[in-house]
Amino acid sequence: MSCTANDKPLLVFSTARYRYLADKMCQTPGLEPGGLEQQVFPDGERYLRIRDDVAYRDVAVVGGTVTDADTLEIYDLACGLVAHAVHTLTLVVPYFGYCTMDRAARPGEVVTAKTRALLVSSIPTAGSGNRIVLLDLHTAGIQHYFGGLIRPVHLQARDRILEEARRVGGEGFVMACTDAGRAKWVEYLANELGVSASFVFKRRLSGDETEVTAVSAQVRDRPVVIYDDMIRTGGSLIGAAQAYHDAGAATVSAIATHGLFVDDALPRIQNSGLFDHIVTTDSHPRAVALADSADNDFLSVVSCAQQLAGYLARHG
Repeated sequence: MSCTANDKPLLVFSTARYRYLADKMCQTPGLEPGGLEQQVFPDGERYLRIRDDVAYRDVAVVGGTVTDADTLEIYDLACGLVAHAVHTLTLVVPYFGYCTMDRAARPGEVVTAKTRALLVSSIPTAGSGNRIVLLDLHTAGIQHYFGGLIRPVHLQARDRILEEARRVGGEGFVMACTDAGRAKWVEYLANELGVSASFVFKRRLSGDETEVTAVSAQVRDRPVVIYDDMIRTGGSLIGAAQAYHDAGAATVSAIATHGLFVDDALPRIQNSGLFDHIVTTDSHPRAVALADSADNDFLSVVSCAQQLAGYLARHG
């Protein structure tokens, strides 16, 4: 394990919404929770007070860009830590949002993924540098939107995905995806697992409606495990599952890194009757909250804390 500044443990702070993940990460030797006081005033303004002496210490901030308010909380906390003379600053962002607007499709559109990356990049630089650790970006190119002196690191939850695919897939399953856009990644996963790969062809009918036109592989009488990086509304996932069932799949389950489950997405997916099981990581607090529901055994949430903490422990 790399030694941190002055051979002291790396201090791990977090935004309020990601305290659950920071606590799990701090179970790894070499990582220690940082003391932080957090309050919200009646008008919504945040109060942050760093309770530890962080001067010349290596520190990490764990938080996802779930909302603009969460993004600003990361920004405020990080700026405060640098102002108190930390040695290095690592932002651990398990879920980086703004993936809908990761590029401009029409003239005049604002690429929000880039503007938020530039905001994060404007955090003052710690004594020996800043970096941001990202997990399974919706579009890999987003990491190149960060500028200045911050160094992006893109991790993948591959090992957890492979482990869960074996568990829920069982014997002779097919690794699948929701559309051709994920075909290369799913093909890679299938090769690692030694199973067949499949994807669906879709035709867009309108801005929010698509139609499945074909399935690429033989799935009849076989279990199908769909992988997607993110489950948001569940629309694409349900459409793909229906196509695999229409093609004769014995069962369909789904695995995603990020479980956003906007509004009633999870009951909508469950009530479709198309899925045996859904698995996500705990990269998004919505998935954690839903998995903690006493009446829910349809959704399983596995932790990415060990992978994130392991990276920090190895690289200081």
